[in-house]
Amino acid sequence: MIHRIAIPLILTIVLSDLYIDMHYFHKHYHIKLWQRILWWVPCAVMIVYTCGIASIRNFAPSDLTWLNLYLVLIGLFVGPKAIFTVCSSAGWVLRKTIIPTRRNYGHYIGLLAGVLVVVAYLYGLTVGVKQIRVRHVDVYFSNLPPAFDGYRILHVSDLHLGTFDGWRREILETEMDSIKGQKVDMICFTGDLQNMRPQEVQRLQNTIRTAMFGTISVLGNHDYAEYVKHTPGTERAMMRQLLAEERDSLHWIVLNNDHLTIYRQSTDESYDKARSRKTTPKNDSIVIVGTENDGRPPFPQRADWNKAFQGVGSQAFTIVLQHDPSAWERTILPRTNAQLTLSGHTHGGQIQILGHRPTQLSQREDYGLYCHNGRYLYITAGLGGLVPFRLNMPNEIAIITLHRR
Repeated sequence: MIHRIAIPLILTIVLSDLYIDMHYFHKHYHIKLWQRILWWVPCAVMIVYTCGIASIRNFAPSDLTWLNLYLVLIGLFVGPKAIFTVCSSAGWVLRKTIIPTRRNYGHYIGLLAGVLVVVAYLYGLTVGVKQIRVRHVDVYFSNLPPAFDGYRILHVSDLHLGTFDGWRREILETEMDSIKGQKVDMICFTGDLQNMRPQEVQRLQNTIRTAMFGTISVLGNHDYAEYVKHTPGTERAMMRQLLAEERDSLHWIVLNNDHLTIYRQSTDESYDKARSRKTTPKNDSIVIVGTENDGRPPFPQRADWNKAFQGVGSQAFTIVLQHDPSAWERTILPRTNAQLTLSGHTHGGQIQILGHRPTQLSQREDYGLYCHNGRYLYITAGLGGLVPFRLNMPNEIAIITLHRR
């Protein structure tokens, strides 16, 4: 993961320390040589640490403690210094070229911004990561079968179980308690059960089994073994192990380019009126279609839409489970008649400031409810993440209630 941005990170680490050294220690404070050397020691450590993390063949270290520690150091030291450097240098340029002042007010803005970043980062690591929100969403359809009017679907995604180690296991237990407390007709999970390895699921299966019994699920990009460098045979074995954990240990229904029909008995009121109000029970149905991950590069593209929809009638009320929401505009809207799509993947950016999220930079639909000609997409913020951090974007349990228009 880090190797993709290793060079920008190293430049940020070095240039921030160099700016502070040259503009303050060298010009103003005239500290001794050994003190300046001492100033550069943490920089050297961070460069070595960055190179070490970037050299790992896998997506992330087997022990996420090393990655988490690195991210803490970035957030508490490198980030604030970089922000201070940007503000201070911008203030210096303005002072010299546009607004002549006796002081560089960029210093003070940079100091304040750096302190705010540290406070926000600590909050997200310790408090924000624990927060859980139950969000209720109502969607209306003209072609919803009468029996499913008021049908409630609990939608969760992106558990990333490998992150719930140590004290964070209590967060997972609280999430499962929240799921147990919801009165719903169906639970859907839209991928990324693990970070990289099925052993994560094996270790925590007892924690999630009861609360999520009978869940209908699909795979996400992290559920494929390609995030760990192994031989093709080992990768296939790891995939089989994950599917076995979901189906046999957790008792989930995994839809890998497949579909499932849900039946419910109802009385069609319009039929009753035409028959002097005599009620005639009938079985209504909806179809749940689940595909493997349909992502844009570098994410896996393994969805087989023809196979998943084979045998699904053109008039069937269809709900699609697809991990990557980018597939909605790219594939689902033009190629299927699905009325509702449930997705995850983005985590809502895990950060939201004044309504803005980092994931909005990469795709238009990144979190929440979207509608196109009466067809809906809901993207949940998920219940976890590879990086245990949340700021104004809590872990989310979505309750989707279907209504007949």
